[in-house]
Amino acid sequence: MTLFRLDASIRVEGSASREIADLVEQEWLAAHPGDQVERRHIGVDVLPADAWGHAVAAGFAPPEQHTAEQANAVKLATTLTDELVNADAVLLAVPLYNWGVSQHFKTWFDLIMTDPRVRAPEGLIPGKPVVLATVRGGAYGPGTPKHGWDYSTPYLNRMLTEQWGADLTVVERELTLAGVNPALDSLRDLGTQLHQQALSAAVEAGRAFGVPPVK
Repeated sequence: MTLFRLDASIRVEGSASREIADLVEQEWLAAHPGDQVERRHIGVDVLPADAWGHAVAAGFAPPEQHTAEQANAVKLATTLTDELVNADAVLLAVPLYNWGVSQHFKTWFDLIMTDPRVRAPEGLIPGKPVVLATVRGGAYGPGTPKHGWDYSTPYLNRMLTEQWGADLTVVERELTLAGVNPALDSLRDLGTQLHQQALSAAVEAGRAFGVPPVK
C-alpha cells in the first residue's frame, strides 16, 4: 500500500501540523510495515503561483496549441493528481494561516481541479481514507473572540468530502501559540491540554487509518 503525505506548513522544525502528521504516519507505518510513503512538502518546495492560470488557459486550447508554460502546468497538474489518485491513503497537514486556507494548499488544490478526472460523478477519490491534520494558533470555538474566523477547516472539510468524495478524519489542535505569544499566556494550561488531546487523537486516527471497515 502507499500513503501520500502532503505538508503545507512553511516550517519544518517546530511545525505543529507536522508533529500531528508524524504521529499519524508512524501509526500507519506500524500497521503497514515496509509499505511506501510518497511525500510532497508544498510549504517549503512551493508550487509555481502562476501554474494554475496556465493550466486553466490550456483547457481552452488543443494540446498542440499549448504554450510551453501551459504544457508544463498541465504536466504538473497531472503529476499532482496522479500522486493523490494512486495512493491508498492520504495524509494532509494544513495549518490555518491568517484565518484562511494556506496559499500553498490552495495552489495545489486548484491545480488538481484542472485535471479532467475531477469531473467523475463519484468524485476524484471516492471512499479513500484521508486524515487532515490542521492546527490553529489561537482559539476559534464558540464563545471565543475569534469564533467563526476559521475559514480554512470548513472549506477543507467540504471540498475533500463533498467535492472529492474522501472518507475524511480531521485531527485538530488549537492554541498552538499559547506560551509563544504573550497575549495568550493566560491560556497556556489550556493550550497544553489541547496539545495532549490532539496528540492522542492523532495516534487514534493513525491506528484506524487505512483499515477497511468491518462489514
